[in-house]
Amino acid sequence: MPATKDNILAALSRIKNPSGDNSIVDSGMVQGVHIEGGTVRFSIAVDPSMGSGLEDLRLACEQAVREVKGVEQITAVLTAERPAAGEAEQAPIRKPSPLDGGGKGGIGQVGKIVAVASGKGGVGKSTVSVNLALSFVAQGKKVGLLDADIYGPSVPRMLGVSGKPESDGKTIFPHEKFGLKFMSMGSMVDEETAMIWRGPMVISAIQQMLDSVAWGELDVLVLDLPPGTGDAQLTIAQKVPLAGSVVVSTPQDIALLDAKRGIAMFDKMKVPTLGIVENMSSFVCPHCGEASHIFGHGGARETAESFGVDFLGEVPLHLSIRETSDAGTPIVASTPDSPQAQAFLAIAENVSAKLGEATKAAPTISFS
Repeated sequence: MPATKDNILAALSRIKNPSGDNSIVDSGMVQGVHIEGGTVRFSIAVDPSMGSGLEDLRLACEQAVREVKGVEQITAVLTAERPAAGEAEQAPIRKPSPLDGGGKGGIGQVGKIVAVASGKGGVGKSTVSVNLALSFVAQGKKVGLLDADIYGPSVPRMLGVSGKPESDGKTIFPHEKFGLKFMSMGSMVDEETAMIWRGPMVISAIQQMLDSVAWGELDVLVLDLPPGTGDAQLTIAQKVPLAGSVVVSTPQDIALLDAKRGIAMFDKMKVPTLGIVENMSSFVCPHCGEASHIFGHGGARETAESFGVDFLGEVPLHLSIRETSDAGTPIVASTPDSPQAQAFLAIAENVSAKLGEATKAAPTISFS
């Protein structure tokens, strides 16, 4: 017998509202119940000031729903209303991360966290994220990759991994491929499933992937952010101790305009921009060897100079990059000696150098 919404709500009505005498259902905390086959998704609206301390409530809700007949998989997220615009401006820009690695999950043993961002979609941000992470692996680092693009997760396909990660009910154990640990919402749902979630649910899902995944000891965790400058990017910049950001753009004026907005956002959030990557910089004809600048050329370097940030390097528009990504064998892993892979490896060297500088200049962040 398939699970029904009434059965789900009946199970959740046994859980008391931590701030009152009635249940979380009667107090209106349970929202967005969605059932698809044996998969149940819902959110629990909580007071923003209590959100980070209510993980036990979320787990209790999962356990209650797990006992309902027909339920095979559960996604329960904590959500909180955003503060008013005036309050947001007055709030502290960044806080030490609450994701302190209690138990087996969390980022408590992660050395540096680097966000890869773009002002708009379609510039190859995820391709850069995957190959940058694999380039760090090639440097001998312990590396993790979190695909935080909830609406368009592509990392599982690029790394050639399907299926859900293992879990003991509380902790999620990330997939591992090519020496790289990774986690993605694309590993939790079917590839064709559309994530029709509002902003607070997306933010909560990202936070729980950081908090509940057993990342273990890492030198670098790469965050593949969603495109744009919205809630997800702002929340991550506020709550996660980012060592810096890498902004990806193509040479087009429109893409560069959006890249500038991304740099401005990180600057406002007090997150250092490590530099800009110009993707699809030039197309080299496989027959004659002539380079054609289809989208223009040099715009990212000029943008970097105008903002006083580093230009990290160029990545060509090449068929092999697309083919290896589609095949689940990214070019840095499959053909590391190729000129295309060498472009990513050089960018990783530049980022590592910047992280080294940041280590000397930035205060130590303690997760104990």
